[in-house]
Amino acid sequence: MSFLTYMFDKCFAVILRFIVGLAANVSATPDEVRHIKSRDAGRTIKVHLYHPSSSGPSPVLINFHGSGFLLPLHGGDDEFCRRVSRDSKYTVLDVPYRLAPEHPFPAALNDIEDAIKYVLSRPDEFDQTHVSLSGFSAGGNLALAASSSLFPRNTFRSLLVFYPVTDLSSDPGLKHAPVAGGRVIPLFVGRMFNRCYIPAAFDRRDPRISPLFAEANRFPQRILMITADGDSLALEAEELAQKIKDLEGWHVVSQRMEKCSHGWDKHSLGGTPQYEAKERAYQLAVDMLNDN
Repeated sequence: MSFLTYMFDKCFAVILRFIVGLAANVSATPDEVRHIKSRDAGRTIKVHLYHPSSSGPSPVLINFHGSGFLLPLHGGDDEFCRRVSRDSKYTVLDVPYRLAPEHPFPAALNDIEDAIKYVLSRPDEFDQTHVSLSGFSAGGNLALAASSSLFPRNTFRSLLVFYPVTDLSSDPGLKHAPVAGGRVIPLFVGRMFNRCYIPAAFDRRDPRISPLFAEANRFPQRILMITADGDSLALEAEELAQKIKDLEGWHVVSQRMEKCSHGWDKHSLGGTPQYEAKERAYQLAVDMLNDN
């Protein structure tokens, strides 16, 4: 990326972050805030924890928020994290990560790896046989990449992903929602997200970038894939889910939510189809976690 291109993307990112920040109004209420060490000297990662009512080493869900790899939306999954800690025995760690264009790939994935290693290093606090991952949008991409490319098979009990981007090698202009009329990611924004996140030196089909190209048997054996019929990322996510589902012994639940668009659960109103879809999606996540 040239310096001029970087400065353009940086300016656009600042403006977009300001606009989205006003609209999103993120306000999280975790039970605990913890600063865990990064691999980078003198740096920590600020993690939100949500505790269940049970005591002793608990199952743990490590969650990664949506961002387009660019937007600071940590805390936007507060409702989901609280639901899981309330309705299951799982402690939830809601983990932020560094953002592009200031910190392109693999910075975000490095932060994800550091957070997971932190959990795996604390058997007295977290049940190592029940470590699961979840993620929304870009966070879903990171959860898929981490589970299939960074850690040994069977490290994770379950994988819960919501409207993830799984193929960053394809131009966003070639992607279409299953049902026309949904609130899809604007084309120029999608292209900018991709350009900011992926340096030119990297192959966009690298499974750490595009999990669609990872070997199917590298993923956890229990997967929940939530997509939306008005989302242009739905078909590639469903393609990945089907590839994994074809394996013998894998339990894959793939659900496409009707009358929903990308990120629909973050702004749904009671009594609407979107709210009902959110309730159903979150309950499917809790059910998979509770299914020992």
